[in-house]
Amino acid sequence: MRNILISAVVLALLVAIPPFLGLGWQNMLVNVLIASLFALAFNLLIGQAGLLSFGHAAYFGVGAFTSLHLMRAIEGGFAFPTPLVPLAGAAAGLLIGLLAGYFATMRSGVYFALVTLAIAELFHSLAPQLQGVFGGESGISSMRMPWNGINFGSMLEVYYLTLAWVLICGLGLWAYTRTPFGRLTLALRDNEQRVRFLGYSAHTAKVIIFTVSAMLTAVAGSLQAISNETANYSLFASGVSAQVVLQTFVGGSTVFFGPVIGAAAFTLFSFLVSDVTRSWVFYQGLIFVLVMLYAPTGIGGVLQHHIRNRRQLNWSQLSGHYLLALAGGFLIAAGVVLVTETVAVVFGEEYAMMRRTAGASFPPYQLFGFTWNPTGIVTWLLPAALLLGGGTVLTRARRRISTIWDSKSHDKDANSAVPGGVK
Repeated sequence: MRNILISAVVLALLVAIPPFLGLGWQNMLVNVLIASLFALAFNLLIGQAGLLSFGHAAYFGVGAFTSLHLMRAIEGGFAFPTPLVPLAGAAAGLLIGLLAGYFATMRSGVYFALVTLAIAELFHSLAPQLQGVFGGESGISSMRMPWNGINFGSMLEVYYLTLAWVLICGLGLWAYTRTPFGRLTLALRDNEQRVRFLGYSAHTAKVIIFTVSAMLTAVAGSLQAISNETANYSLFASGVSAQVVLQTFVGGSTVFFGPVIGAAAFTLFSFLVSDVTRSWVFYQGLIFVLVMLYAPTGIGGVLQHHIRNRRQLNWSQLSGHYLLALAGGFLIAAGVVLVTETVAVVFGEEYAMMRRTAGASFPPYQLFGFTWNPTGIVTWLLPAALLLGGGTVLTRARRRISTIWDSKSHDKDANSAVPGGVK
């Protein structure tokens, strides 16, 4: 009941809030929804079947281009409802996914990942050459055509269309996990050899899983094409595949909605930070590294762990230590940002031009509203102090938090060792 209530509140917010937002924020929400569906479809492979794909951009691009060709046909007079355009992308994703999955799943582990990467790179290299299919280097474009009184001219109408498709596909994926075949998917991840011993064809099962994932990924690509009304061969780039890997693992591949958290966080991060600094991709990579080092289950896994143990935790003690850890993390982040932006300025082209104009080796520069001297001690002492102070605070907070968690685990083990769990 609690999960249903939370889902209803989130859905109500997704429906009610967008009309009050600006065009930029509406477009950002559309991108969040598309990235969420992409991550959920990808997580069907890695999170549930244990198959790591490095080339899922191939099916994202196939869905986008297929939908754009259908949209161009609708422009020319072909009678087809615009809201159902993603069905064409789904059909193309299913066909290509079935073909690619049959060969890719003949191998496992790193070899499977390399085959999927090779397939995506094949599309990426061929797309600029196939003018009739992919439009060459410039790509292809089309327009959203009206349907049943809806012209789909505003971003808000595109948002609700995207939301409907994401909800349908998301609920379908959730229902899939509750089926016997969904349980078989988890068994493949945990022990493929035992699945074979039980009489199942592991290769056939993996082909089906791969195909379903590719089909839903193509739906996400179709929604991207409807939103942007254009696509080019860059959709097949390895960066698109890498982005969904980062989002899924940061959000938490072991939790069903974990990838949604990662997709929303990274999309919002890029929307807010990309216009402020050119180093935003570096910050994304740094976030990924830190999450993998200190929270391998991702944000969703950490949240799930706390929710499961919420009744046994001493929140009066933990809350203060968590705030202290947050403060330490903030100090470290400030130090990292200061060093990164300083290096970006000093080694940037604009600063090189400033040096030639001023005739000085290292002239002062403006950053965060202050004037900094590259040779001044404060320029480097301040971030060092932030990093050292933040590291000290964060380390102490982590030790105290670990102590509380260890005592909680000890009490739980003691209770389970006594019949009835009574001391």
